[in-house]
Amino acid sequence: MRVISICSLLSIATSALAGNWPAWRGPHGTGVCDEQNLPLHWSTSENVRWRVPLPERGNSTPVIWGNRVFVTQAIEKGSLAKEGKHRRTLLCFDRSNGKLLWQTGIDVSEKEPTHETNPYCSASPVTDGERVIASYGAAGLYAYDLDGKEIWHRDLGPQRHIWGNAASPVLYGSLCLLNFGPGERTFLIAVDKTTGKTVWQHDEAGGDSGEKKPDQPKPAWIGSWTTPVISRVEGHDELLMSFPSRLASFDPRTGKERWSCRGLNPLVYTSPLYSDGVAVAMGGFGGSSLGVKTGGEGDVTEKLRLWQVPRNKQRIGSGVISGDYIYILDDPGIAECIELRTGKVVWEPRLKGPGAKSDNWSSMVLSADKLYAINQSGDAFVLRASPKFEVLSTNSIGETTIASIAPSNGELFIRSYKALWCIGAKKK
Repeated sequence: MRVISICSLLSIATSALAGNWPAWRGPHGTGVCDEQNLPLHWSTSENVRWRVPLPERGNSTPVIWGNRVFVTQAIEKGSLAKEGKHRRTLLCFDRSNGKLLWQTGIDVSEKEPTHETNPYCSASPVTDGERVIASYGAAGLYAYDLDGKEIWHRDLGPQRHIWGNAASPVLYGSLCLLNFGPGERTFLIAVDKTTGKTVWQHDEAGGDSGEKKPDQPKPAWIGSWTTPVISRVEGHDELLMSFPSRLASFDPRTGKERWSCRGLNPLVYTSPLYSDGVAVAMGGFGGSSLGVKTGGEGDVTEKLRLWQVPRNKQRIGSGVISGDYIYILDDPGIAECIELRTGKVVWEPRLKGPGAKSDNWSSMVLSADKLYAINQSGDAFVLRASPKFEVLSTNSIGETTIASIAPSNGELFIRSYKALWCIGAKKK
């Protein structure tokens, strides 16, 4: 068994205090920002520090460490594509002015399946200030130093699903964790973050590529795009993971399964949520959601499941928990406030900005009592985290946006299909 060093865990806590946003859902993996001075108003001209074009569209969210902003990017057009090659890259920008500091990556000749709305490199990178790790799906898991030099890489084998992949890597002490899937090969893996060597692996049964087979009239739509979450539960750490049909808890150091709760549908996009002894999982594609009391062992469905809603709106982006309530912006553009311990919906208005589309794939961010969410038209909403519905501001960049907002040191970083934006009050 590997022992997770106290120093490594302290480095994670220090990153949160420093205002870094080192992973897809921030320093805690929950979408919660410890800062309280984030911008409330912006537009294409107001409170824009800089905007830099990106080479192609992309769904991944930027991560920030110190003066560096990291973004994964697929290159499918231009000279490489004409040569029959396709590039998976990691871009590094100077946060002070948006200048591209370096780019690195790999060329692939064969492309795995994906949906047209899910470009390659949809997984966000993760960093601890010494290395940055990116998942390129079937093209492998890669670790670089902060100057873009490759440290190690792992070929984890083929990944096939008609809708592609999107789960981001997570750092925990000396480990890098990844949900590799969906598809016929689906597993949760922990590798040593310094070498890339496997520490443990959990193989999940019941995967499917979603592709039509000769003896199968319809494809089986099964899969999890969940990025796992590490939560502190009753004095110990648990890895929460939403698989098709169930929410499961693991010991993140060893990969041993602690408990499992049934009640999810076969398609899951969101990450689990946890607060005050309650874990929540939300399915997608009109699927189910559930709340479960933590602390059990084995199958806890009958004893510890607090609630289950058998059918919801489509959910792709993840929510946040504030106090006794869950907040999430659903795919149709409907914001919801839900009671944590009962699953009861408190409010569910549709959020509509100036853009033509109110659909949403991005995940919410919580800062103090404010909720930040941005839809596919690039319309961003700041809501009050309260059982009483209140919109504080509506702000638009007017560009297609699938990625989530990434806050850091009083600034907001937004990755649209066209550009990377830095939003913040003008410096004197």
